[in-house]
Amino acid sequence: MCAMPAQTVIVVGAGVYGVTAALSLSRRGYAVSLFDPGPLPHPLAASTDISKVVRLDYGPDEAYMALMETALERWREWNTIWPQPLYHETGFLLLCPTPMAPGEYEYESYQLLLHRGHRPERLDAVAAGRRRYPLWQADQYVDGYFNPEGGYAESGRVVARLIEEAQRQGVRLFAGQKFERVHEAGSRAAGIVTTAGEIFKADWIVTALGAWTPHLLPFTQDFFRSTGMPVFHLQPANREFFQPEHFPVFNADISHTGYYGFPLNREGVVKIANHGIGREMSPESAERVVTVEETEQLRDFLRGALPDLADAPIVYTRVCLYCDTWDGHFWIARDPQREGLIIAAGDSGHGFKFAPVLGDIIADAVEGAPNPLLHKFRWRPEVHPAHSEEAARHKRMAGGR
Repeated sequence: MCAMPAQTVIVVGAGVYGVTAALSLSRRGYAVSLFDPGPLPHPLAASTDISKVVRLDYGPDEAYMALMETALERWREWNTIWPQPLYHETGFLLLCPTPMAPGEYEYESYQLLLHRGHRPERLDAVAAGRRRYPLWQADQYVDGYFNPEGGYAESGRVVARLIEEAQRQGVRLFAGQKFERVHEAGSRAAGIVTTAGEIFKADWIVTALGAWTPHLLPFTQDFFRSTGMPVFHLQPANREFFQPEHFPVFNADISHTGYYGFPLNREGVVKIANHGIGREMSPESAERVVTVEETEQLRDFLRGALPDLADAPIVYTRVCLYCDTWDGHFWIARDPQREGLIIAAGDSGHGFKFAPVLGDIIADAVEGAPNPLLHKFRWRPEVHPAHSEEAARHKRMAGGR
């Protein structure tokens, strides 16, 4: 008796959402095709750049912390099987200008970590705290904690590695094919149409378009917005000062300043970025450049907090675009109006740290498998711009990316 042919899936977008979805679906026996306009990793994707934060700290949101506990173990596993480690467990430093208080991101994260059996080190209770992190202006930050579990991933290299794994696993990669729209047959999403006019058909369509989502899928514009935030790469005069043991991944009063950053990386630069509401813009916008005002704001921050970096040359800048939802949570759900279409998007910047578990959540959405997280990430048209204050609060509680 002949075996039934595998169900076919088209995944559009080879960023962290798309490539992990392709891998998980392929492992479950689907015939997967992965489409991306390229080059890969795409230089404008949120998944790209040199680094992304990997951390457990999510304010009072226990669902995200629990999910990250699983993801963190898998990051460590990936390090053991990949040719070189791409996740660096430097720890995660959170600094506060006033004593931590209930309702604040740092306090809520610290308490939940303790509740779940982790061992963050409270800075005001660690006599060596200031000696451990001598670059920080001590009078600016009087409280906070260091979580030894966490660090950063070399994001662009991780995506490249996952794409290689997907191809070895049998995923067909269509690089250079630019998505234009969903091909609909009645009420069903039956494939995709490229800008060249070609139609590719499949049983299931997963769109993982990142910041392009509300622009390429106009019917989602009420749910998503594309926002840009500045990223800076600085070249310090003394590289030794910025090694991870003295300068780990950090959030510097991020709920109010927006600034987070990384230790010196293999390219010899320190990356500092700003995390907040951001500028709303199209991914194709000519305004996708860091402004003079954003650069001046960075210099002001550095003069007050990290004077050793205040005059460091800025060797590279970019505006990193995210696909934000109005309530600040992921959106991984079947389209109720288009059978066979799954949209995976939302807060793509902080999604990267969940790379080891994202694909399985998306695959569960395709299969309709029981997964309590799919309720949290469900299709929710009731969430609209009036929830922007809630989204802003979630961003503050979500910390840096």
